[in-house]
Amino acid sequence: MQRKLSALVVGISAYPDGAALKNPVNDANDVTEALKELGFNVLTVTDASTEDIDRGLEAFKDSLNISDVGLFYFAGHGMQIKGENYLNTVDTSFFDEISAKHSSFPLNQIIDTMDSCSNSTNIIVLDACRNNPFVRAWNRGPEQSGLASVYTPRGTFMAFATSPGEVAKDGVGRNGSFTDALLTHINTQDVPIEDLFKRVRNTLSARTSGSQTSWEHTSLSGDFFFNMSVGRIIDEYSSESIADSIYMLTSGDNIDKIIKDLKVSDWYTQNPAIGRLTAKEMNAAADDALFVLGRNIYQASCGSANSATNFIENFQDRVLEVNEGKSKCILDGMLFEIFFNSKGELRSDFKTSKFNLVFSLKSYARFSGSFDFIAEILLKYQSRFYLIPGKTRDVSVDVISDRNDEGEHIVKEIHFQGFNILRKNDGNEDLDWGAYPIKYNKLAKVISEEMVIPSDHLVVAASFTGKDKVLFPYGMTVRK
Repeated sequence: MQRKLSALVVGISAYPDGAALKNPVNDANDVTEALKELGFNVLTVTDASTEDIDRGLEAFKDSLNISDVGLFYFAGHGMQIKGENYLNTVDTSFFDEISAKHSSFPLNQIIDTMDSCSNSTNIIVLDACRNNPFVRAWNRGPEQSGLASVYTPRGTFMAFATSPGEVAKDGVGRNGSFTDALLTHINTQDVPIEDLFKRVRNTLSARTSGSQTSWEHTSLSGDFFFNMSVGRIIDEYSSESIADSIYMLTSGDNIDKIIKDLKVSDWYTQNPAIGRLTAKEMNAAADDALFVLGRNIYQASCGSANSATNFIENFQDRVLEVNEGKSKCILDGMLFEIFFNSKGELRSDFKTSKFNLVFSLKSYARFSGSFDFIAEILLKYQSRFYLIPGKTRDVSVDVISDRNDEGEHIVKEIHFQGFNILRKNDGNEDLDWGAYPIKYNKLAKVISEEMVIPSDHLVVAASFTGKDKVLFPYGMTVRK
């Protein structure tokens, strides 16, 4: 089941009267992007007043009550006053401790708000112990430096840029030293949060020559991973099936023999292998074997094995006598193969040559579970898609073209949801190769495959028809 993740990210640099910091807004923006890549719904507030944080916290509270995990991140000045921690804002008065206390935001309010919500896991990350020239002027003792230790409610993980009572300097680069170390490790797959912050601490110590030591306190009762591999997300199939390059074909049964033959890039071997598939054997096969079979049927079809393509085209008939759960395993495998490589990693370029053929099966209610399966997995990678495949609704794009002296339509822009998404493909930024002829139907197919939106859910609106001559610029793409 896909986790619902929400975050409130705050970064404050524009402190008045000589207390300004150069890194926190950068920190907040970079942490925001990292969290979005990890599937968080993020509310970001920068150079905030106390009221701004309060309003952001109220909005955050609403999202926490429909989420599994909540994360609060703060970069900027923070202080302790009589053992209580406060986050300083752009309107904090540093005249004295009383002024600062009543014009800053209390950390306990954030902790209490998050604890009162229905989500099961809370994470609080504070890069808030930077040296403050006004606090130093108060002649406080060293025991009042930095932030104080805090109570951590059950289900909460707290991380501090420094150990209690210590302070840190603003970073020398774009980010604060602690946040820089966090960004180095936050995307590491399958590392529990406690171990991940140990890595952060070691990197921080190395980069600051041992002068800064981060600190954590946890009351989590289960594991939390910022970045879970697909193998951890999927519980229907084994890790060997997800990374099918290590799947062992050792049973000696006919399904394994068929998979072995499909892995051979030879039509004279692949086509007869498909012909040996029977409903009886599919019903008797293990789920993992059928999932890997589906992957290799799609792989063979993309390699132009006609029997594999025919199997997909007539899938609803080929599995008519196959148990619904077993046919789901095969279709799950075909869908998975489109988006994931043999190591179980998301492909850099999706395998879409038979994408529309497989997604045409979505019209059959019997197969809806497979499309729910792939949509759930791809939510983790939603930044790679315009719309999550499997949950796609009907959408339209507008093709904008100019006509040349020969009356040909030259494609100039392609608009989706009000934006031109036609761009130069990676590596082609400095090239201008002209344009090549393309038929209207072929253009619609290209748009469908590059946007990864099934053609029966995509309307391509253009000023030309199939009878017109159309030119498409070389080196351009609408890929996300």
